[in-house]
Amino acid sequence: MARSGWVKPESSERLSDHVSLGVLTRVFAPDVVDKVIARTGAGQQRTRLLPARLMVYYVMAMALFSAGSYEEVMRSLLAGLDWITGRFDGWVMPTKAAIFKARTRLGSTVMIELFTEVAQPLAVAGGPGFYKSWRLVSVDGTTLDIADTTVNERAYGRPGTKSEAKSAFPQARVLGLVECGTHAVIGAVAASCTTSEHDMYPALRHRLDPTMLLMADRGFFSYTAWKDSAADGAQLLWRMKTSALLPVAQELPDGSYLSVLYPDTKGRRNKTGAITVRVIEYTVTTGESTSEFRLITTILDPEGAPVEDLAGLYAKRWEIESCFDELKTHQRGPSIVLRSKTPDGVLQEIYGYLCVHYALRSLIAGVAQHFEEDPLRISFTRTLRAARRSLADSPAFPPSPSR
Repeated sequence: MARSGWVKPESSERLSDHVSLGVLTRVFAPDVVDKVIARTGAGQQRTRLLPARLMVYYVMAMALFSAGSYEEVMRSLLAGLDWITGRFDGWVMPTKAAIFKARTRLGSTVMIELFTEVAQPLAVAGGPGFYKSWRLVSVDGTTLDIADTTVNERAYGRPGTKSEAKSAFPQARVLGLVECGTHAVIGAVAASCTTSEHDMYPALRHRLDPTMLLMADRGFFSYTAWKDSAADGAQLLWRMKTSALLPVAQELPDGSYLSVLYPDTKGRRNKTGAITVRVIEYTVTTGESTSEFRLITTILDPEGAPVEDLAGLYAKRWEIESCFDELKTHQRGPSIVLRSKTPDGVLQEIYGYLCVHYALRSLIAGVAQHFEEDPLRISFTRTLRAARRSLADSPAFPPSPSR
């Protein structure tokens, strides 16, 4: 989304000039797609009208043209993709039923594996999105409305309401690991809306590494989650509930203090399983509203990260909300429900959305680096519109091997 102070790069080059290189195939290259298809066993045994590679890009095109019908999405995709079929002479536009069957054959595993393989951090060390040597990342969840079918409701659940009436649609919950400086989703897991984000979080831990400073809201804390995340090597900065018991073990010069976490009451009593943490407490006043913040971190040395810096860094955690807004409001479109009528189709569609968002964010990061701009000052909405305009007539799609 556009940021305050957004400016156009001082160059005659347009963002659409970069988009026209083929945003999907540039980030999700055909050879990578083919490799993932082969690894997951999704390839076809015979030549089909809708081969697996085409359907991978079709799933992403559905996320790019979320308001279009199945046939309209296929037309938008195929207008410039003659490399897939070799030539269009005699080629017949597939029916909606044929497209549905091809998506079913493809399955969701290909899209999950493809996203996992390609989605890597984009921020350049030392630039926006870093604090000292640490890459700023945040974890949080959101929900997506999905097609109201019996099997979808059974698989993903339906959120509760304050009345006896059912909510309008079933929902899927998505937990994302987001790079704060670029809004790139670099890890994601999907589950039913009845699954807690805390229970989903372990499936994302393998995406952490020692270069990262992970920020999380108070709903994510547990002794086990903290211990395991720290063991993965990342530095942590998590918010805690103000009611959490964090006795002062040692006051530090910058106003923070050291405290100790225990696994449970028995551990606290027996002094077993102790983990030392640093606690930062401060108050934020907005108008007439006042909020108390209590953060804990694995960075124990105040000289390594002063209180003022950590409080400012935690505010950047909210970039993940802007990322979800891009994904749900701008890319998907407000009030648009995911179209898949089966649970596996829903999963496939979700990862198609994640792939497209990552492709757009990858493009923005590259343009920002080229012009030495902050990626968050380049409009996501304008990039999305340019991608939709230029996908079909991109000159960058590779030629068919048959030519």
